[in-house]
Amino acid sequence: MSSTEPDALLGPADIRDLAAKLGVRPTKQRGQNFVIDANTVRRIVRTAEVRPDDTVVEVGPGLGSLTLALLEAADRVVAVEIDDVLAAALPATVQARMPERADRFALVHSDAMQVRELPGPAPTALVANLPYNVAVPVLLTMLERFPSIERTLVMVQAEVADRLAARPGNKVYGVPSVKANWYADVKRAGSIGRTVFWPAPNVDSGLVSLVRRTEPIATTASRAEVFAVVDAAFAQRRKTLRAALSGWAGSAPGAEAALVAAGISPQARGEALTVEEFAAIAENKPEAPVPAEDKPEAAL
Repeated sequence: MSSTEPDALLGPADIRDLAAKLGVRPTKQRGQNFVIDANTVRRIVRTAEVRPDDTVVEVGPGLGSLTLALLEAADRVVAVEIDDVLAAALPATVQARMPERADRFALVHSDAMQVRELPGPAPTALVANLPYNVAVPVLLTMLERFPSIERTLVMVQAEVADRLAARPGNKVYGVPSVKANWYADVKRAGSIGRTVFWPAPNVDSGLVSLVRRTEPIATTASRAEVFAVVDAAFAQRRKTLRAALSGWAGSAPGAEAALVAAGISPQARGEALTVEEFAAIAENKPEAPVPAEDKPEAAL
């Protein structure tokens, strides 16, 4: 069977047959919604701009819908699957439907949050239909641990896609937006309806493209130091940064001093700041706590 033939990919009947044979019932706990439309997975691969020389890592391959489409286009595919039954079955599915590409496929049976190395060449792309309940931590973890990943395309819940791609000043701009921007240029890359999944989810999905920055954020602060500022700023997002960062800086005056040194108004809020501005604040964290003023508002 040639990998270019339409029936090399999985259709609705194939997915249901496979699931029935394996005794698989998609679970909400793991956010399992299997793609049953071949046109959709090919669209994802095109949008991801997968190249013939790419080593693609896929998280949560499920029954293999997207995996097979990736194998058509990439040099190698490494799939990371946590589910025991699905992990055991996927290599056989690849062998049966795309035997001439089976040697280009590797499976890692593990929780993606625990994976620190992958077999074969370093991955150049990440393409995945991420489970809704763990999408953001999995995405950020993979980008952190595998700096060779240049391009990423993930399908996530539409609301999560909006958050990841949000810009400063947007009401949904928050921690995921800033942290994703630390690693990459992020943009919405399309929408996916509910009917291409089995079972159909109760929400729409969105595609998010992340192209890794060619130059890292110019800062002397570490990623962990910058992310600590981001977490503190959005933990109390309705408060001014002077108040929200008081715990991080040791006091409200300390937070104000760091903000002023970074060229940022102490009255600003986290949702207005770029990742570069958060990095500037991190660079100016007081080495020693600045004593609190003898005024009631200092504790706000």
